[in-house]
Amino acid sequence: MLTGTRPGFGNRVSHSHRRTPRRFDPNVQSKRYWLPSENRYVRLRLSTKGIKTVDTIGIEAAVARIRARGVRV
Repeated sequence: MLTGTRPGFGNRVSHSHRRTPRRFDPNVQSKRYWLPSENRYVRLRLSTKGIKTVDTIGIEAAVARIRARGVRV
């Protein structure tokens, strides 16, 4: 929701060096934060990088960024 992380795509490479398509899925977690301005909890689906970003900028600024992208919180 915060960083916009999406799956990456690449190839599996076997021992014989044959290539088949694969996906690199982001490490997405569901985390609950207390939002003091609204006096309620919000549940966000964040990548682990997004969780670190929330720790750095704070939950209020993170929710503002998410709402600026048009996502309902």
